[in-house]
Amino acid sequence: MVNIEQIKGMISYEFFSIAGHSMTVGGVLLIPAMALIGFWATKYLVRFLTTKLTKRNADPNIIHLVRRLLYAIAISIIAITVLDIINVPITAFAFLSGAIAIGFGFGAQNIINNFISGWILMWEKPIRIGDFLEVENAKGVVEEINTRSTRFRRTDGVHMLIPNSKLLENTIVNWTLVDKLMRTSVKIGVAYGSPAKQVAKLILQAVEEQDSVLSNPPPQVIFEDFGDNALIFEVNFWIQSNVEGGLRMAKSNVRFRLDELLAANKIVIAYPQRDVHIDGSLKLLKSEA
Repeated sequence: MVNIEQIKGMISYEFFSIAGHSMTVGGVLLIPAMALIGFWATKYLVRFLTTKLTKRNADPNIIHLVRRLLYAIAISIIAITVLDIINVPITAFAFLSGAIAIGFGFGAQNIINNFISGWILMWEKPIRIGDFLEVENAKGVVEEINTRSTRFRRTDGVHMLIPNSKLLENTIVNWTLVDKLMRTSVKIGVAYGSPAKQVAKLILQAVEEQDSVLSNPPPQVIFEDFGDNALIFEVNFWIQSNVEGGLRMAKSNVRFRLDELLAANKIVIAYPQRDVHIDGSLKLLKSEA
């Protein structure tokens, strides 16, 4: 049978020493125990604060930033507390600082760059969760901003992980940076001979009947040009949307209604036409059997 004295002796057994400070078996076993307790308490606290902020309808970007800050602070506190409990001063790890600095300098430049960029994105908020972005040839919504990369969902449902430094160093189109107002336009060509002013009124009517179109700024119809085969009209209008799909749907609804109005007023939507003129006379040759 193992008695209490033997257990105490095993726990107090000197395992190794760092900078003159001995490390016992009990101290080594205490490290994961304290770490687990600290991480569990941190996770509970973060979940509690997140629930409270969500119930108060706080900005999701603020909630995300608070969570990241709490995790960073908690990890620092846990590390310092564990070292203090096992009587290991932080200065005992000073010899590692040079090696860590060299490793970061040569092998972790991109990681540090993306890490700092992630904190800049969460703090300055040039890009926020829920924003609709255009990154190179991809369009989509920001779902999550992490410390190294940003999770981005394209309009076709595919997820992309974009390094944070890329979002700061390159030109990014943020459709919803200030507000969700978007301007778009619809073009149409009607046949020559159509009453231009009536066409303009019908186009304006088709736009104003849409619930998604804003009255301020008001829609504007422009008689753009005398085209090769048609009188060209363009209407500009504003909607409030946070995704490209809303913009396309608004344009589609305008076209559907415009097709109905033009058909009801017997105005023909133009299509390409060509007049062929044949000089001379045509002769039909009778073939002999």
